[in-house]
Amino acid sequence: MTVESSAARGTRRGGTETGGDAGRTARAAESPKPAKRATAKAPAKTAAKAPARKAPAKRTPAKATKATKAAKQSGPAEPQLVQLLTPEGKRVADAEYDPYVADITPEELRGLYRDMVLTRRFDAEATSLQRQGELGLWASLLGQEAAQIGSGRATRGDDWVFPTYREHGVAWCRGVDPVNLLGMFRGVNHGGWDPNSNNFQLYTIVIGSQTLHATGYAMGITKDGADSAVIAYFGDGASSQGDVNEAFTFSAVYNAPVVFFCQNNQWAISEPTEKQTRVPLYQRASGFGFPGVRVDGNDVLACLAVTKAALARARRGEGPTLVEAFTYRMGAHTTSDDPTRYRSDDERESWEARDPIQRLRAHLEAEGHADEAFFAELEEESEALGRRVREAVRAMPDPDPMAMFEHTYADGHALVDEERAEFAAYQASFEDADVTGKAN
Repeated sequence: MTVESSAARGTRRGGTETGGDAGRTARAAESPKPAKRATAKAPAKTAAKAPARKAPAKRTPAKATKATKAAKQSGPAEPQLVQLLTPEGKRVADAEYDPYVADITPEELRGLYRDMVLTRRFDAEATSLQRQGELGLWASLLGQEAAQIGSGRATRGDDWVFPTYREHGVAWCRGVDPVNLLGMFRGVNHGGWDPNSNNFQLYTIVIGSQTLHATGYAMGITKDGADSAVIAYFGDGASSQGDVNEAFTFSAVYNAPVVFFCQNNQWAISEPTEKQTRVPLYQRASGFGFPGVRVDGNDVLACLAVTKAALARARRGEGPTLVEAFTYRMGAHTTSDDPTRYRSDDERESWEARDPIQRLRAHLEAEGHADEAFFAELEEESEALGRRVREAVRAMPDPDPMAMFEHTYADGHALVDEERAEFAAYQASFEDADVTGKAN
């Protein structure tokens, strides 16, 4: 089985999206109707007979129009889903977003495919390294490659990216060496790369705080008069955090050039999305005064187009946009999690039928944009990447224990100095003892 098809199981089973007219509608689960409240029955007799009231005249209802009848029959409007490639790899039209990918070449499509395959291979190797005890923890992106590669390739070199801890595909697009992502998870450094080299901030473990950092940076860009933009990544679970909502408020009020890219992978660890919100996440943006859009997060072409549009809007000075990439985390939340305890195999299998890599491969093959030689060569490249990552991680030197105090504050701090001295004395105590534990 090739790397790019490792998450799919050949035949496509239920749960497939439909392109529809212009490929933009998706099913939305209806909210349960509230139960009718029980009312107490009126007593048969009353102490004093109330005066009779004249029955109101019956009103003749106005004749319902066809539009009204249709609205009643159809129920609440379904969330709009931007989709340019169906799960079968068929290209569908979208008048609003087609212009953003109208000039994409077969070579660029193959590039997007290569990005997703290599990102998935790197992710699989990192997961294996954690299972072998080489990493302390790992957060897999399995299933979210299209959302990350599509949005990552939409950014310009002068844009700034504020990630969480799962944006390995975005880091790849920004030119961060995959090996550098693993230093923190191995515990040998505090991040592993210089954010200023790639305009890609360090991974953020505190849920949602990076959205405020991104908003503040975007406000600074406006004051500098630059035409670059900022994109902040977070998950559906983080959207429930106060930091994210505060970032929405500030960005809207100050018209900050920031794109909030929410990867809705359906689960905040073990909490499903329907237990976090009563409305689709992208609709929250309207309450803060800026637009929101839901995109098929397993469609790399749609993610590319929607993010390009949102970033262009930000650069024009039109303020923030919320993009909800509707996707699925096919693996565990992290390697410390067991998703079989809270979700079914049927659910995962239905999403495997929408695998983002298989989707683009089907399109490339149908359009004659890639042959078997291309896929075979990419398979070899992905295996070489896996070997390089494995060897590099195992060769990482242990850090100097005193290094943990070096970058806590930009300037000196009395408390840190005190802790450094105490820790140095503690370390020195081992040097003064022999192997029996007795002092020399």
